[in-house]
Amino acid sequence: MRNYIGLIHKESDSDYGVSFPDFPGVVTAGKSLDEARRMAEEALAFHVEGMAEDGEAIPEPSSLESIMADPENGDGVAILVSLKTPARKAIRINITLPEDVLERVDAFAAAQGLSRSGFLARAAKHEIDRGEAA
Repeated sequence: MRNYIGLIHKESDSDYGVSFPDFPGVVTAGKSLDEARRMAEEALAFHVEGMAEDGEAIPEPSSLESIMADPENGDGVAILVSLKTPARKAIRINITLPEDVLERVDAFAAAQGLSRSGFLARAAKHEIDRGEAA
């Protein structure tokens, strides 16, 4: 299990955003601090799974000192995010969606700091869990 530094960012009119200095471009958010932490673990796990599938090397975690020495990270509050599970193999699929639905999916996913695949996987899990609970 590896631990990475996540940086929480919060402005008065926003949710709690989380970014990962070791994984530029990976961001997520939550309405509460607890939700942001949970979403951070999911986003990190999903991103690392994709990297493993693509044959990319997973970076070693940076130290807190090196991350906070970067002036761009000064406004973030550091949290430790555990990569608890080994990367699961993701399977590439081809689906067809109406154009307007795809545009809405992409816009919503981007606003949540997710990829299209990450959003669709999360939505599918949500609906399956909801159906099983009924």
